[in-house]
Amino acid sequence: MAGELKQVACNKMFGGLQKVFEHESLKCKCTMKFGVFLPEKAQEDEAKLPVLYYLSGLTCSEQNVVTKSGFQRYAAECNMIVVCPDTSPRGCNIEGEEDGWDFGTGAGFYVDATEDKWKTNYNMYSYITEELPALVNLNFPTDMERQGITGHSMGGHGAIICALKNPGLYKSVSAFSPICNPVDCPWGEKAFTGYLGADKESWKAYDSCHLVKSYNGPPLVILVDQGKADNFLERELKSDHLVKACQEAGVACIMRMQEGYDHSYYFIASFIGDHIQHHAKFMNV
Repeated sequence: MAGELKQVACNKMFGGLQKVFEHESLKCKCTMKFGVFLPEKAQEDEAKLPVLYYLSGLTCSEQNVVTKSGFQRYAAECNMIVVCPDTSPRGCNIEGEEDGWDFGTGAGFYVDATEDKWKTNYNMYSYITEELPALVNLNFPTDMERQGITGHSMGGHGAIICALKNPGLYKSVSAFSPICNPVDCPWGEKAFTGYLGADKESWKAYDSCHLVKSYNGPPLVILVDQGKADNFLERELKSDHLVKACQEAGVACIMRMQEGYDHSYYFIASFIGDHIQHHAKFMNV
């Protein structure tokens, strides 16, 4: 039944519980999984804790950040719930969904598809901003007024656009190695053509560098960590485009270029604590 959660994993970490659930999604018309870390304080009566959403990158599932980043230690210290969704619908039997690693399964790009072939299932934007938070807030002791969002690569793109498209929904936003200007990079061009069609004007609704131009919500401070040794930096990520767009729009962007770091979870694990603290600050933890 839609909305019912089925627990598929539970492990104790740093006094809290790292769990994985699955449910039948109304937005994606398939079974979706997500991880949720519940700090020890979440077990207390009347607890209402801040919640951080972490969006993963290409080829990933909810498991990558859960098992590789070590975020749970820092979330436990801050009494913060962390929710880690999957990156796409799965098993939808759409022709071509398994043909490549950068489109289809594991590569939902956090958009709502408009092309006929994909629009029934590939609605990750609405899933992340509407369906999943409703489920989380119904089933866990979250404070709906203290939500933050972060992510890596494709998920960093997703985090920033979700914050910019929904002023006030998230108190805080950050990203690791985000795809900053997807209308102007091969990964984005492939995904947006497939999911949104050939009209490039429509792509701008899911591009951080364009969305920030019209942002007029509560003040945001976008924290970005980017490795200087990232093989995808120049061709796909284009962090300098985001810095310029934010400067022109008057939106604060802290771009930290990290010497010697690549695109991997070794990089994320090195700075995930800083990001948790960033979100804790703006969520008044």
